[in-house]
Amino acid sequence: MTVIPPPRASSAPAAAAASSRRSLALMLLLTVLGAVLVLTSVGRVWAQGRVSGQLAVSATGSEISGLPGALALVGLASAVAVFAVRGAGRIAVGALVALAGLGAAVSAALGAGDTSTVDATAATKLGLVGTTAEQVTHSVWPWVALAGALLLAGAGVLTALRGRCWPTMGTRYDAPATAKARPAAGPADSPADFWKALDRGEDPTSG
Repeated sequence: MTVIPPPRASSAPAAAAASSRRSLALMLLLTVLGAVLVLTSVGRVWAQGRVSGQLAVSATGSEISGLPGALALVGLASAVAVFAVRGAGRIAVGALVALAGLGAAVSAALGAGDTSTVDATAATKLGLVGTTAEQVTHSVWPWVALAGALLLAGAGVLTALRGRCWPTMGTRYDAPATAKARPAAGPADSPADFWKALDRGEDPTSG
């Protein structure tokens, strides 16, 4: 007599759960790495030059433009908020992170060739309006910020595409349900009911 083994449970749900976890981990990695690159870059010197061949002047990324750093923080905060929303809310969060990343990338690219901030620094140091810096050079940091911003944008796109299948906060984070009102006890029908009502602090003679 041939014994037919029972059919194995499908591994599709387990594979889907594993894929969901991997895409969530990738989103978190892109977000953190992108934000760190942008925020580190804006604190570095993007442009530097000299005035009258002797006085050195420079400008950091945050001095040239405050947008890359600010948008990186917006993208980072929005990505964290993905755990507090569900469904269409995650698509909206993903779109916001993607837009923040793209905005940071554009502002970083525009700041890569900026000389006006260095000129303004030179004019401030000399106290002469219209002074311009000479021998102005630009560092690689704006392009590092651009790369980080694109990673943020990628995290946003991934959230919009795959966010619906990611896990959410447990029910312990939900607002507690309103306790149901206890039905009022009716009038006491027996001496035992009378004393039980008194113990509960009720008036057994009402009603």
